[in-house]
Amino acid sequence: MNGAMIKVLYFAHVAELTKTREEQWPLAQALTGADWLAQLEVRYPQLSPVKRLKLAVNQYHVGHDSLIKPGDEVAVFEPVTGG
Repeated sequence: MNGAMIKVLYFAHVAELTKTREEQWPLAQALTGADWLAQLEVRYPQLSPVKRLKLAVNQYHVGHDSLIKPGDEVAVFEPVTGG
């Protein structure tokens, strides 16, 4: 591991489930949002199923096929519904 990190932000119900709003994650190389979410589910099984969660990388909403790279800021949140 080269010491590379990502900053992870949790919002709303996700923050309640993880019991934290922000943490640093080691990330040695780029991986897809889907692969990273799989790691998130291992760390926080209470978030299952993680496929429903939305991601923003560096403050831009992204799909699960987008890459997360060392140094990125990743926000995790529930889908928003409105009426």
